[in-house]
Amino acid sequence: MSNNPPTERSIQGKGVVPGSGITGEKAGTGGDGKSDSYAAGGPLAALFEPYNVKSLHLRNRFAMAPMTREMSPTGVPTPENAEHYRLRAEGGVGLLITEGAYIAGTASGHRVSVPHLTPRSADGWREVVQDVHAAGSAIIPQLWHVGALRGTTSPLNPGVAPQSPSGIDLDGKPLGQPMTTGEIDAVISSFAEAAALAQQIGFDGVELHGAHGYLLDEFLWERTNKRSGAYGQRTRMPVEVVRAVRSAVGDDFAIVFRFSQWKANRYQERIATTPRELENVLTPLVDAGVDVFHPSTRRHWLPEFPNDDPTLSLAAWTKRLTDKAVITVGSVGVHTEFRGAGATAEKIPVVIPESPEERLSYLANQFAAGEFDIVALGRALIADPMWVSKVRTGQFDSVTPFDKNHHALSGA
Repeated sequence: MSNNPPTERSIQGKGVVPGSGITGEKAGTGGDGKSDSYAAGGPLAALFEPYNVKSLHLRNRFAMAPMTREMSPTGVPTPENAEHYRLRAEGGVGLLITEGAYIAGTASGHRVSVPHLTPRSADGWREVVQDVHAAGSAIIPQLWHVGALRGTTSPLNPGVAPQSPSGIDLDGKPLGQPMTTGEIDAVISSFAEAAALAQQIGFDGVELHGAHGYLLDEFLWERTNKRSGAYGQRTRMPVEVVRAVRSAVGDDFAIVFRFSQWKANRYQERIATTPRELENVLTPLVDAGVDVFHPSTRRHWLPEFPNDDPTLSLAAWTKRLTDKAVITVGSVGVHTEFRGAGATAEKIPVVIPESPEERLSYLANQFAAGEFDIVALGRALIADPMWVSKVRTGQFDSVTPFDKNHHALSGA
């Protein structure tokens, strides 16, 4: 397969994967019955090369995406949590991003069994980190404040009001009071303290959860940030969080920032409708100290701004606009419907081959085109902790597919 970047997402009637050499027929197989494309030296080989970003030293380009599990009944990681991450590390994943961990503050969370990252939970996390490192992988925690999505009926710290930029929920309805500057300062400090604690525990970096309609995203989104004054500048609060974290951990500790267009159960919402608007969001975060961006999408192959470019994904635009390391994510390794899924307003057809091998060839094309540096998998790794190792050796028939009826997640 050629490593030329794709120039079209589909060719009507032929099911062509641009640059892949696949023209509607399955890839050939070698004498061992495995796809030629996945033998050593094939198009995915580059994804198995080491990659370094400051304190992140990865044995390959595969990451586990953060996914809420609600398996920490007291907010402290248990031996089961350590085993969960260790199994994925043993399965070949280069970087583990933990489920969201609440920072300090009575309004930071909303679910009782989600882990915290506070001094009380440090020993539990230390066991997780040690087990993952022993298996040869890197691990970072995702630091989380849920903002308005705490709601008014949370069983965690009942009676505590939710915090949000403007005292409204994601639909613009009244919800509590706007955060005071003192409350904003306290949250910024909590992010920094959690990051410093993560560094002390032995994590390899941190990820800040600025996606899906949670607190940092609420400041970035014009629908939920109706403030006047300094924090009416949509990037101001997230930028101050990044700066505080950078000050707390030093220059060499990697900071990942996860963002998204979509919000929880609101998949058409956007913080940026043009590349210029996206640049206006990302550039201040770069200047503040972000090392890696993790743009969260539901389908990694879809073009983000088709009027400007019918091929570039959100990850690709992020890479182009920031020149920082980028993690791509979105239905990698799962058997979701690809044909026509998430059609754009311009009705540009999106045709992706149906077999897992051919889909990964498409991902390899995106990587060869420079669209991303790391690829994150979610549900695929919930279903099969050995997914990375199996794909590396072409054992597709032995991969356990994700089944929503058997592989439950809370989602975040």
